[in-house]
Amino acid sequence: MRWSHCLAQLCLSASVLLVPFAAQAATEEDPWESINRPIFTFNDTVDTYALKPLAQGYQYVTPQFLEDGIHNMFRNIGDVGNLANNLLQAKPAAAGTDTARLIFNTTFGLLGFFDVGTQMGLQRSDEDFGQTLGYWGVGSGPYVMLPLLGPSTVRDAPAKLVDDYTAPYRYIDNVSVRNSIRGLNIVDTRASLLSAEKMVSGDKYVFLRNAFLQNREFKVKDGQVEDDF
Repeated sequence: MRWSHCLAQLCLSASVLLVPFAAQAATEEDPWESINRPIFTFNDTVDTYALKPLAQGYQYVTPQFLEDGIHNMFRNIGDVGNLANNLLQAKPAAAGTDTARLIFNTTFGLLGFFDVGTQMGLQRSDEDFGQTLGYWGVGSGPYVMLPLLGPSTVRDAPAKLVDDYTAPYRYIDNVSVRNSIRGLNIVDTRASLLSAEKMVSGDKYVFLRNAFLQNREFKVKDGQVEDDF
């Protein structure tokens, strides 16, 4: 197991200790900003000098059709987690769509390289265990910035451990192959976010925090977000 993965596991394990505090009424969404900001600065530095250049290089040398295909394959892998969480949320229709997508994309789509499911009108879900907990009434708790892993909440941080078990490549015995796939997934994810950076304005920490929290609320409530006005 690589040191970075060990660190990630430790960070998530530590966040579990914070869960009891989620029940306390927080007057602000980010009561631990004094801790979160330095961690964000660390993450941003790692991204600026390591991950972002790697993602840019990946985009530069990879033909667009191949980049799209690889991205589709990881989305296909992600449909396993979508299916599991839709079942846990008692959403049979969505789970049925996830199943159909997995079957068609894995077979006719050549392991997901081609997203034939979307072309057939099968809408993709985007679910995780944090959303499942939220669906059944578990509050998000305070905002947390995890080292290397980025923005999260007290509820969502430990849920990442559960999500990891739904990734099929986790069960590949060959460590080098398994870690290579994990690494490619990270680079692919970062590359897909490059075009969105121009949307960031003002205080980057605040912008990303607010965007993350709003996005999580939107996903947990399946788009049924109440208007504050």
